[in-house]
Amino acid sequence: MKLSVVGTGYVGLVAGTCFAESGNHVICVDCDEKKIEMLRNGEIPIYEPGLKELVVNNSKAGRLEFTSNLEEAVRQSRVIFLAVGTPPAPDGSADLSAILDVASTIGRCMDGHRIVVMKSTVPVGTHKKVSEAIASQTDHPFDYVSNPEFMKEGAAIDDFAKPDRVVIGVSNPAVIDVMRELYGPFVRRTDRIMVMDPASAEITKYAANAMLATKISFMNEIAGLCEHFGANIETVRHGIGSDSRIGDSFLFAGVGYGGSCFPKDVTALVSMGKDVDHPMSIIGAVHEVNQRQRRRFAQRVIDHFGDACSSTTLGIWGLAFKSRTDDVRESPAIEAIRMFEEKGMRVQAHDPEAMETGAVELSNKVRMCKDEYEALDGADALVIFTDWSIYRTPDFDLMEKKISSRQIFDGRNLYDPGTLAKKGFHYHSVGRPTLPVA
Repeated sequence: MKLSVVGTGYVGLVAGTCFAESGNHVICVDCDEKKIEMLRNGEIPIYEPGLKELVVNNSKAGRLEFTSNLEEAVRQSRVIFLAVGTPPAPDGSADLSAILDVASTIGRCMDGHRIVVMKSTVPVGTHKKVSEAIASQTDHPFDYVSNPEFMKEGAAIDDFAKPDRVVIGVSNPAVIDVMRELYGPFVRRTDRIMVMDPASAEITKYAANAMLATKISFMNEIAGLCEHFGANIETVRHGIGSDSRIGDSFLFAGVGYGGSCFPKDVTALVSMGKDVDHPMSIIGAVHEVNQRQRRRFAQRVIDHFGDACSSTTLGIWGLAFKSRTDDVRESPAIEAIRMFEEKGMRVQAHDPEAMETGAVELSNKVRMCKDEYEALDGADALVIFTDWSIYRTPDFDLMEKKISSRQIFDGRNLYDPGTLAKKGFHYHSVGRPTLPVA
């Protein structure tokens, strides 16, 4: 099938590439000429395991191409996916201006029936606005489909190829067969396609992310209580996670969530509730808890050094909001480093993939280090923000020599407190007691 994907950000590039991998002819469109040229040369603007190889292979095979010519892409395609960004507006709502601009352009470029599929995360009711924008520019018939993505950064290829579910929000039953044909290769073993109306599909995406964010904030709030009473959040996690009604996923305490989805979608859901006078009290609290948790962890480091902050050097492990990505959007590490610098602390940072993206967000005073141990040279403490695998089993003997005060603040609970205490480290984690050094 011939299809186009408008927007070569994270969602659009992964979706377009995976559709091409399954045998379709895909045209990826973006108004950024520089990005298009990069992609034509096999350069990937984001880090996602396995994506570069698929882009290069499918481009060579002629199934995947990149262009800035939206009109040509629309006229060559039967199905047009929209994967355009919906950044948060100042009031927290999703900014649909780019989506509506593209929709109007698609309407002007149509020369026959088209199926327009919304892959971006958009507020409930967007299906009406986009349909109106297209209809205002054309007399040709078209169908609108809401098809939200549920990919996780760092595991996007597997998530797309082996989806938990494929949500199809559609009003015209005839279009369902086209969508089943497109997603058929990815659901061969079990039919996980869920058909519903467009409004329900739109809210399903927000509800899913809000539920996951809620679990994270809930555990972080319980972790704070554990710290006050000397309890251990890890044993609490096992205790509640064994309940089949709750499950054990997304129950890890830490420095809070970040990235391009959870923060944006949670605030957008709160904004949607305000617009219709239906307060989203729980979701609003989820956001507040997350913001507080990020600041709280950084403040623990600051409080520990107190008046000595201006003469303190911190080694930072991790800049990305999670492992297996170079995405630093809403990263707890970025906010914390800014707090450290405000107190006069010197920062030396390392991340396996997010050095360049992190440097864009931070001051030039932050020293970017070639490896994790260089970040500890002359450091008074190590602060961990991202659970990269290379940080999980480090050389503690070398770390003991480099970290002058042997202080480790672990925002991801990577290590066993008892083991670290025996090795002579003052180990501060989230929701677990800090044990005395042996």
